[in-house]
Amino acid sequence: MARLNSPEKLEKVRQKILSRRDPNTPCISICAGAGCIASGAGEVIAAFKAEIEKQGLQAGVNTRETGCPGFCERGPVVVIYPEEICYLQVKPEDVPEIVSQTIKEKKVVDRLLYVDPTTGEKATHESDIPFYKNQVRNIIGSNIKIDPKSIEDYLAIGGYSALAKVLSRMSAEEVLEEVKKSNLRGRGGGGFPTGRKWEESRNAPDEIKYVIVNADEGDPGAFMDRALLEGNPHSILEGLTIGAYAIGAHEGFIYVRQEYPIAVENVAIAIKQDEEYGFLGRNILGSGFDFTVQVHQGAGAFVCGESSALMTALEGRAGEPRPKYIHTAVKGVWDRPSVLNNVETWANVPLIINKGADWFNQFGTERSKGTKIFSLVGKINNTGLVEVPMGITLRDIIYKIGGGIPGGKRFKAVQTGGPSGGCIPEELLDLEVGFDELTKAGSMMGSGGMIVMDEDTCMVDVARYFLNFLTDESCGKCVPCREGIRQMLKILTNITKGKGREGDIELLEELSEVAGDASLCALGKSAPNPFLSTLRYFRDEYEAHIKQKKCPALSCKELIAYHIDPNKCQACMICLRQCPAEAIAGGKNRIHVIEQEKCTKCGTCFEVCPPRFGAVKKISGEPVPSPIPEDARTIVRKSKENE
Repeated sequence: MARLNSPEKLEKVRQKILSRRDPNTPCISICAGAGCIASGAGEVIAAFKAEIEKQGLQAGVNTRETGCPGFCERGPVVVIYPEEICYLQVKPEDVPEIVSQTIKEKKVVDRLLYVDPTTGEKATHESDIPFYKNQVRNIIGSNIKIDPKSIEDYLAIGGYSALAKVLSRMSAEEVLEEVKKSNLRGRGGGGFPTGRKWEESRNAPDEIKYVIVNADEGDPGAFMDRALLEGNPHSILEGLTIGAYAIGAHEGFIYVRQEYPIAVENVAIAIKQDEEYGFLGRNILGSGFDFTVQVHQGAGAFVCGESSALMTALEGRAGEPRPKYIHTAVKGVWDRPSVLNNVETWANVPLIINKGADWFNQFGTERSKGTKIFSLVGKINNTGLVEVPMGITLRDIIYKIGGGIPGGKRFKAVQTGGPSGGCIPEELLDLEVGFDELTKAGSMMGSGGMIVMDEDTCMVDVARYFLNFLTDESCGKCVPCREGIRQMLKILTNITKGKGREGDIELLEELSEVAGDASLCALGKSAPNPFLSTLRYFRDEYEAHIKQKKCPALSCKELIAYHIDPNKCQACMICLRQCPAEAIAGGKNRIHVIEQEKCTKCGTCFEVCPPRFGAVKKISGEPVPSPIPEDARTIVRKSKENE
């Protein structure tokens, strides 16, 4: 492919690509994102290729391996175009039927369609599925439509038209003003106005400047950036190049986690294709603008998601934060002006340039514009990636899109913003999702992690879990973070073990204040959030753990016990056979008894006891002695004698 030297040549190539594509030709799009690959998508893809060849359909049917469309709970996902028939949880053995029925006969395979668990209604098209139809998929919607390894697929949907527009018809100042007018705020967690950051860097006196993609996504349960990099890497590269033009940079970096091999591969392919087509390198599209991009693979340190730590790592040193007396936009990598935005922020830029700031501003709240991608995980029926307009309520995300809580359980809280975020309770479910709204509630937007918790979740243990994560991920450079978080974790661990003392809450609050005020970077400053938010809304659980030595959620292992109700035990021997500690005595037609001194509280007996019996109970504290039939007492005595 000869390098394109003008926007006119780009449009000619785009039209040539489209002329070769018959929109009526059947195309089988199969999700090849990391989640679906883990669910067996690789075997499904191989099965489709083999079956199409077997039936001699190579000339009339296309297959496309795409990025993640979001509905991870029901992967592997397959969409048949042009009808847009959506099949879920497809297995290799389903493939012959799909090819013979849907591709050849134009018939729908009903058993592979989405079925609404409430109404029983089936949805044939992706847009009919509640999970999708309640979203606004401006950014992630293209994932299922393109092969991320094919630049032609990206060009076919209008790719690089924004870059061509910028380089041929807009000055750098005009690009900057359009981004400022859009009110786009950084999607990586801080929510800093993107246009202001770009302007600060552009106005910096140093002539050498850099633009950087922050793809160091380390939040537990978060995979928004990974999905975009895997599914549509060209959109990020296009946004990055536009940003470079706006601030006057000629070199860019993509800092991506090494644990994202598919993303790394697809980005590397995209960069090579861009260089071949002329979207990267010297004299891009004949404009005289030069720009190159390098990929830097991070070693997996969570702290490297922080801007100065990431830039230190880019320089080849240990990823540790440094004091930011001067913003990194002015003094960043190698002390040069450096614009750092996360993957999703860069992906928004081509849309803003093509459709305008006014279009972007129609979505969202007064201070939080556009859409946001969240990874919806935890105790929720529909896990996956969701893209919603800012201002949508948590209730709508959890119930209209997420499908509510499994097993008829009660919603308890949702944790937003990653390990440094906070937990929002049921009474705030109607809170609008926005940067400022979440912060006022004691949480944050963060990069977009959203973990749903049900009534069985102990909020004290949730705080302990996130503090444990942050203790491991602290770089240890500053004392308030290194020692403060460690001490908070120690106190919280003791509380969950029934060793909490009066004054622990006050001590935790004091440590939180010190860590928040004195830590060097955002990791330490925001580390107390999980504790502070759970204390704010669930103080009664902390007091129950400390004063009564009880866990109201029946979750903390040291504060619960398992007990078999003799009035409900059917002597079925299921729990007896599956107890790994051999702590259950009993026999055929003999009521079972748990020997507490042997019980490891693994919960196996509770999980395997048939619901129709409900004989195994989880209780807080030691089991209360209950009248046990004589035959059961004899079983216990004899079992001890035989040891």
